[in-house]
Amino acid sequence: MSQLRAFLDTIRFEHTIFALPFAYLGMILAAGGFPGWQTFIWITIAMAAARTVAFAVNRHADRVYDARNPRTRDRSIPSGQLSPRATLLYGAVALAVLVAAAWQLNPLALRLLPGALVLLVGYSYCKRFTWLSHWILGATDGLAPAGAWVAVRGTLDPPAGLLWLAVTWWIAGFDLIYACQDTEFDRSEGLQAVPARFGNAVALRWARINHLLTVVTLGAAGWALGLGWPYWLGLFAVALLLIYEHSLVSPADLARVNVAFFHVNSVIAVVMLVASWGASLLPGG
Repeated sequence: MSQLRAFLDTIRFEHTIFALPFAYLGMILAAGGFPGWQTFIWITIAMAAARTVAFAVNRHADRVYDARNPRTRDRSIPSGQLSPRATLLYGAVALAVLVAAAWQLNPLALRLLPGALVLLVGYSYCKRFTWLSHWILGATDGLAPAGAWVAVRGTLDPPAGLLWLAVTWWIAGFDLIYACQDTEFDRSEGLQAVPARFGNAVALRWARINHLLTVVTLGAAGWALGLGWPYWLGLFAVALLLIYEHSLVSPADLARVNVAFFHVNSVIAVVMLVASWGASLLPGG
């Protein structure tokens, strides 16, 4: 049981506040409202399982680097609280649950699962080869709204692609900010990341561009779906929150990275979910 507790601490379920609201957003927009409890439950199970698989692989893949990085050496595997073997075992159980959830949802969700797994597993190794890892992580989290759309409709339509892109830009943007903490460590280990390759100033500039693209792409999705005023009010609030997020950090001051990374982005995800839900309640929404 101690290994299981350590694993649950490792995967940090509280961090689902980033992707899960966007999965529900995709679900609501695809259904034009609440799709029913069965679909809701299976989407939730699939999201939890997918995230567990991704984090299990990530923590296992990075265990050697985590042990050498002062910021991460207290994580469960490097500190000896959790064995690498147990991490993979629990990840395999989560994978079985994910396959079952996709099978319960619809045939297209099951057919697309292998491609999703390439991202879920592969992104953990990208920093060894490419500084595009931030966008690969973003595309992985972007599976949340796109996958939920497929789960509801059984088709992959253009609005789902826009939601996928929006989350890709959003996640990549704040991952660029977060990665600024490890610039020197990544350089010393030969790991690829924008801050390590180009410096923190460039990384923060690119993060701003990505978050501008987030707002533009969310706007395009709202326009394509003909969404009403609650959605646009929420998007306006998100734009202000992103401006605030970038005001918290600078190349010379990263002390408030965790506030920008965890707190502000958690609020952004919830605001967009509530805004989308409100838009779906309007007549014709």
